[in-house]
Formats: sequence, C-alpha cells, structure tokens
Amino acid sequence: MDWSEIAGMIQTVWKVVCPFAEIGILAFLIYEVLYFLRGSRGVYVLTGVIMALIGMSLLADLLNFEVISRLISESGVVLAVAIIVIFQPELRRAFAQLGSYTFLRGKRRREIISEVVAAAMDMSRRKCGALIVLERRIGMRALEEDAVRLDIKVNALVLESIFYPNSPLHDGAVIIRDNRIVAARVILPLTRNGETLSKRLGTRHRAALGVSEETDAVVVVVSEETGIISICSGGVLKRDLPPEQLENYLSELMAQTRTESTALPLFMMEEKNNTEDFR
Repeated sequence: MDWSEIAGMIQTVWKVVCPFAEIGILAFLIYEVLYFLRGSRGVYVLTGVIMALIGMSLLADLLNFEVISRLISESGVVLAVAIIVIFQPELRRAFAQLGSYTFLRGKRRREIISEVVAAAMDMSRRKCGALIVLERRIGMRALEEDAVRLDIKVNALVLESIFYPNSPLHDGAVIIRDNRIVAARVILPLTRNGETLSKRLGTRHRAALGVSEETDAVVVVVSEETGIISICSGGVLKRDLPPEQLENYLSELMAQTRTESTALPLFMMEEKNNTEDFR
C-alpha cells in the first residue's frame, strides 16, 4: 500500500468524521459562551431582543407586512453589533482572561488563597468579623445587583480595609471571582436549614451556609465575637481552623471542578461545647 492509498483512506475517514467534529466544536463553543455569560444582565437583554424579533417576525408573516419582514430578515448585522455592545464588559473580561488563562491559573489561585488566609488570620487576631465568598463554577451575579460593584485585585490589606468596623462596606460579604474582588456589601441568602443549627451560630454563619447551599462557592467566615475562622462549602461548615488547615482546605476546594456533593467527603459539622455567640 503506497502513500497515495493511505492518503485516500485518511481523506475518506475524515469525510465521515468531519461533520461530527464540527458538531462537537460548535456544541463546545456554545456551552462555553453560555457558561461564561451565566447570570449576567446582558443575557436577559439579549433574550428580550431575540424574543422581540421572533414576535415581530411571526406578526409580520401573519399580517403580510412585507417591509417589516424584509427588515427583520436583514437585521443580522444590527444584531451582531448589538451583541458586541450589550456584552462589552463580558467580552473584555473574556479576552483579558484568555491572555493569561492556562499557565498562570494555578499560580494565581495560590496567590489568592495566600491573600485570603493572611487577611482572615489578621482579622481573627483583631476579632474583626468578615464574610469572604470565593466563586467557583456557579455564577453569583444576581447577588451583585444590590451590592457595591468593585474591580480590585485580591489583596489582604484591601480585604481588611473593607471589613474594618468603621468602613461603610463592612456589612455583608465580599465576592471574589477569579483574582478580583468584584463586589462588597453583598447580602447573602440565609440557610434553609436554620432550625437544625446551633443557636450559637449567628447571621454570618447562616449566610455562609445559605450561599453554599445554593451555589458551589467556598466561604470563609471570621467571627466578630470570638475571632474563630470557619470555612463553608456544600452546605457544610467547618469551624475553628488553624492557618495551615485553612490554607489546605481552600487549596483543595478551589482546585475542584466537580459539584460540592461529591467533592466534600472530608467536611463534617463540628459543634463546640461552649456558650460563645458567633456572629
């Protein structure tokens, strides 16, 4: 069998495989785009525009409006420009992430964890309450609607400044997405299982449990009364963590890509036999 026959066989096989490869690539791209745009306000705007176009198209066909039908059929360029305008912040963020995505991701994650641990330990020593939410795969943009929007690189000093008692942003939580602090003074949903929790757990811990039940976020809580550091994920709370253990747990959780129900066998609810009030 010479090279021409081999090339012919490869070409024949590729003609069969090519449609499936195209479908796979398109499905992957559509999934990634939808995942990247999850929870953003632009999705609802785009959905409204598409629904309006579909409605107008059906109405024009039903009533034989030729001019409107012609305009709608040739509105592809306008729709493309509208998409660019609507999703300008998301597109800018996507290109920024693409420039440093793979080879810097692990290093950035370690830097973020180090900054969060340093801030938590310092606030623990000063008994400064804090609620830090690290977003993973499930977006939380809906929670940011009534919060204070930020765009600050994660830094221990910035986190401590936000949660300083006299700071106007210290109430509520902060959300960290990728390597940025994207929102402060975020109001989180309280846990749905509040009646089963210890009455010594205050609002911060209940909010941490609540957001971890609804998303796959990892939440770090510093008690204002005791300075005790807790970590919460998958609706499960781990309390009174030393620095090394906190860093290890954060590293494990932030490296996981599966859902919290299969990724948290090491967490158990830990109760303490004391009368401290955790807020």
